[in-house]
Amino acid sequence: MNSENSTRFTVMSMNVHKGLSPLHRHSTIYQLRQKMRSHYPDLLFLQELQQEHRGRVRRFSQWPLTELTHFLSEDFWHDWHYGKNVEYPAGHHGNAILSKHPLHKGRNYDISAYRFERRGLLHSITQLEGFDKPIHCFCVHLALFERGRERQLEEIIHYIGDLAQGGPTIVAGDFNDWRNRVSAPMRAAGFDEVFEVLTGAPAKTFPSVRPMLPMDRIYVRGLKIHSVQILHEWMKLSDHLGITAELELL
Repeated sequence: MNSENSTRFTVMSMNVHKGLSPLHRHSTIYQLRQKMRSHYPDLLFLQELQQEHRGRVRRFSQWPLTELTHFLSEDFWHDWHYGKNVEYPAGHHGNAILSKHPLHKGRNYDISAYRFERRGLLHSITQLEGFDKPIHCFCVHLALFERGRERQLEEIIHYIGDLAQGGPTIVAGDFNDWRNRVSAPMRAAGFDEVFEVLTGAPAKTFPSVRPMLPMDRIYVRGLKIHSVQILHEWMKLSDHLGITAELELL
């Protein structure tokens, strides 16, 4: 958090590709933890987090023996919330929110548009120290097909309306929305996308080695946007690039 203004904080979002390099050849989870910590984000929104996978432990000599939320947050982020989306014999993966401030853990809402593609909307609430106003945090990973994303977005906006009640809100994650069809309904719901506000267009984050598609977003409501950044130096750590934004509670 910016010490000059205690209402400022930093948000990071990234699809971590289950802690593997773009072609699945190498484990990148230790490098990801180091890089994430170097930016000191107050809130971290992660998609495709491989919370547990017994095969990874056997395959890679450097793979954490603990759940990845414990491994990533240990002695750095105060609290975390994980939402399981996909389960299989060797383990499971989903979305996660890590926070330097206490989290009131909500639910992981099933917003799957297709039986073959399980997706969740993870909800948590945090508060900055000394401020009564809560910030609602939603971590998302939308469907690969546009018709499914349209249905999911209707659900997401409905959940936000019920849960956040018009208060300060962040919706961050992998929207799989290369045609940018999401921003118009989000604007109608009162949200701004941080890169659109400051640069005129969402960040191009996929594929990481040559980013051409604007897949990853941070939408905010009731928050001022001070700066944004695409983490280009992370291109070998996932198939997506990470993005960050410095925000201020109004």
